[in-house]
Amino acid sequence: MGLAARRLSPKGTGMASDFCDRWTLESWFPGFGGPDYVEFKSALVRDVEALKPRMAALGGDLRELARAVHEIEALGDRLGHLSAYLGCLSADDANDESVKADEAWISKVDAEYSKLLAPLRAALAALNEADFEALLLDASLKDAGHAVRRLRHEGRHQMSAEMEALAADLNVNGLHAWGRLYDTLTGRMEFEMTFPDGHRETVPMSRRRALMSEPDRRLREAAFHDGQKPWNEHAVTLAAALNGIAGTRLSLYGRRSLPHFLDTPLFDGAMSRRSLDAMLEAIHANIELPRRALRKAAKLQGTPALHFFDLEAPQVAAPAEKPLTWDEACRTVDQAFSAAYPKLGQYFRRMLVDRWIEAQPRSGKRPGAFCTGSPLRREERVYMTFHRTVHDMVTLAHEVGHAWHSCVLRPARSLASNYPMTLAETASNFGEMILLSGLMNDPGITAATKAYLLDQEMLRAHAYLVNIPMRYEFEKAFYTERAAGEVGAGRLAELMTEAQRRLYGDTLLDDGADPMFWASKMHFFISGISFYNFPYVFGYLLSQALFARFKEEGAGFLPRYEAFLQLTGSATCEEVVLRTLGEDLTSPGFWSRALRAMEPSLVAYEALG
Repeated sequence: MGLAARRLSPKGTGMASDFCDRWTLESWFPGFGGPDYVEFKSALVRDVEALKPRMAALGGDLRELARAVHEIEALGDRLGHLSAYLGCLSADDANDESVKADEAWISKVDAEYSKLLAPLRAALAALNEADFEALLLDASLKDAGHAVRRLRHEGRHQMSAEMEALAADLNVNGLHAWGRLYDTLTGRMEFEMTFPDGHRETVPMSRRRALMSEPDRRLREAAFHDGQKPWNEHAVTLAAALNGIAGTRLSLYGRRSLPHFLDTPLFDGAMSRRSLDAMLEAIHANIELPRRALRKAAKLQGTPALHFFDLEAPQVAAPAEKPLTWDEACRTVDQAFSAAYPKLGQYFRRMLVDRWIEAQPRSGKRPGAFCTGSPLRREERVYMTFHRTVHDMVTLAHEVGHAWHSCVLRPARSLASNYPMTLAETASNFGEMILLSGLMNDPGITAATKAYLLDQEMLRAHAYLVNIPMRYEFEKAFYTERAAGEVGAGRLAELMTEAQRRLYGDTLLDDGADPMFWASKMHFFISGISFYNFPYVFGYLLSQALFARFKEEGAGFLPRYEAFLQLTGSATCEEVVLRTLGEDLTSPGFWSRALRAMEPSLVAYEALG
């Protein structure tokens, strides 16, 4: 029986049943704007304000410090609950002005909450080692040691509380204003495009990436070249924004005694520079593996190499089968999960029964997919839009993998369950791989579907192992030069082209680079985080290593996998992997083995006609 043929009811009776594709948020609040909601907002503001004088007065009293940490955690849970709720409502209906207004309001509350952390960090940093270790023995801080140590570390690299508060206020109209400028400018961008049939059309820039993922190469080429014009026209403005964001960060790093621009993103990712360097060394040493996939893609489309506008396009057409229904997708994911990982399958069915997944295709929804959750209700929610494709089914498995990660961490306190971005993508990729492995090993799979899935797998491998490392190389080169002064638009284009040539090698056509990718890639302009790239590579490769171990050891590995997930919020990446897998992240050999896990699929891809 093929995976998609299995019939399963929400209660597991085996009877045919429909699965709701519409979520409910009523367990979080009975209704937006209702009495419970209004009172929750008011109490949150009151308690943030009430905590300010006490935090400002913090000194070396260990009991008061322990109490402050506990109260910050509890207040953060309430803020996180409301933020998650509003984020869900906003995605669900992007046109709801009342929700937008409350999102703007909660961003201000969040800024006030963040100011409470500065005096707490400073007080923790001021403790001598003996007193700090004594503080961690307080019963109220049980299992919070990792998080409190991180607060102490931040306290050693922050300005005075007054200066940090000033920086937070100035960033609203400085650092983050540059990011808002980028969002506003690019959100209004459009271009005149001549389609392959000769007709001309004004196209919003938000549609360009989708056009460059189309199977028709002529369409991709037209979207790329016509769509380059606005980026070139606004290059000077966008360069000013990028320089403003990076320049502000570098100034603050200097004031906070942070010697290198990678110190902050590495701290945020809970990983060391040695691990990052080892991972990148392994990628460069094995770069021919993903390049082989790119060469095969070029061969399939009949060109000597690829252009940048070819990189996200499928080279194997989706199988000409009838579109998936939501029920079929849910049953397929359920069977793959339940066969390989019964506890994950059981959890997925609960999500369906309790209506924790939003997948309904309708107007007014925001694009994209995400997983979120309430730290108060200890419930997860998955958001996506199901357009009846295999890709959407894979997205469902990806986001449920995220949700399962949060579920495994539910027993932990919030200070021990906030895992970094580096570790966030492991469980989601693990969920994807369980589904894809189930599909690929299904005896009922057609050759066309198998070829399509191989092509999709190679697209992901190229993105993680070539494209995203290329973005890292560019950003690193840019920050290095920005430390000495502003970097002009022309030089940014040169740095981008150099990074593309270095990573892609001969897999790009002579005229196949995209010098303006620095401008069109929104990730470089996110003002809240820098180097929004290497954590994704980390998560992808670590998930490859986890899944390879799972295939080798079978179901006996799953308790160790759950132990891995449980540790992600209370240890560094190196500690988590060493304690659960016995592996050393600072060794290029570990990363090379993880990378080479793609080789069997690559060989099968190269064998396609």
